[in-house]
Amino acid sequence: MRVQRCKGTRDLSPEEMAGFRLIEGTFRDSCLKWGYDEVRTPTLEYLHLFTSTGTLTSGMLGKVYSFLDWDGWSGERVVLRPDGTIPIARFYIDCMPEKELAKLFYVTNIFIFEETGKETRERWQCGAEFIGMNSTIADAELIILALEVLKKLGLKDIELRLSHAGLIRALLVALGLSGEEQAAVFGQILDGDVEALAGVKSGKSGLSRALTPLLGLEGKSSGFLKNLKTLLPQNLPELELPLDDFISVVDLLEDLSCDYQIDIASGRGFEYYTGMMFQLFVDEERVGGGGRYDALIPSMGGMDIPASGFALCLDHLMNLVKPEALAKPPGEKILIKAEPEAMKEGFNVAACLHEAGYVAEFNLGGREIAGSGWTLEVRSRAPIFILTDQVGHKKFEAQTDGEVLKLLAVK
Repeated sequence: MRVQRCKGTRDLSPEEMAGFRLIEGTFRDSCLKWGYDEVRTPTLEYLHLFTSTGTLTSGMLGKVYSFLDWDGWSGERVVLRPDGTIPIARFYIDCMPEKELAKLFYVTNIFIFEETGKETRERWQCGAEFIGMNSTIADAELIILALEVLKKLGLKDIELRLSHAGLIRALLVALGLSGEEQAAVFGQILDGDVEALAGVKSGKSGLSRALTPLLGLEGKSSGFLKNLKTLLPQNLPELELPLDDFISVVDLLEDLSCDYQIDIASGRGFEYYTGMMFQLFVDEERVGGGGRYDALIPSMGGMDIPASGFALCLDHLMNLVKPEALAKPPGEKILIKAEPEAMKEGFNVAACLHEAGYVAEFNLGGREIAGSGWTLEVRSRAPIFILTDQVGHKKFEAQTDGEVLKLLAVK
């Protein structure tokens, strides 16, 4: 019987792994330069971490992989993490309770059941979290960081869509919906249902007709939001605070010459969002997003501390990064042919070449390195090294590793 991989999973070829590492390395480099520290959390978490505080929408909860930990220490239901942010919040509460400000990043896999066959069930994310700061600057920093990574990867026509969870929540409150109705409709909106309010019966029908169109509003400037503010009914102060917050972030993005699209109904994401939300698209494909989640950490038993973050979809980015971005630097490739009695010297010179930035490997059974420009014979007698230029068909002799490097540097 033919052995097959699990349905909904994928293997990554050497070429695909080159793209994976390029994206991962670019993301990691940018995060470190912005002052973020790398962390890693377990693949398994308790299911109640994602349910007890209403952290995931009902649509997402229906797609998690969970099972009873019968033979484990807990006997509780555990889950393959379906999200990267919630475990980071748990990590912060567990391991950094005294730290008021934490800037963390991660590269991790998440697991989401997918029945159409169009997406894999194991997905990879690059994420960053800014914990301890509730400010316009923190929100803008995360957006700029995400855009920086995409631009460094050579991607063009990046589309940034902005929304605000606090504004949507305030809208549902203003419509007079019960707490249960608010949670249900908010989850539907975040799952992408822009018609979620159509079937809702509000006790304020006139207000409902006036506010429901807000979900469909789109614009490209802070002036759009400021004009919207003047059109809102004067007796709805609960809408002013989130709208002012939205405007302040957008104003800063404009000062930074950042192009964006305001789309109130574009806030697909998680139940825990409380403020600014954003999504990133390249060629109409969603490649990432994030937002502010000030209530998440306190709802999980931590301090009353604000936070925001984002994640990039590494799998999607692998399909978009151009082949030329994956080109290896023009370093020399060297094939080492060592005599059995000279293997110690062979390994020593290989280490020396690697440290100097060369690609070097042993000749095993006659297999040549593709594109190899040099061969290096390692002998047990003088001259110890014979370096051959495969293109110019010239040979050079050397007695030490250092002499080999000097010959390569000259050529």
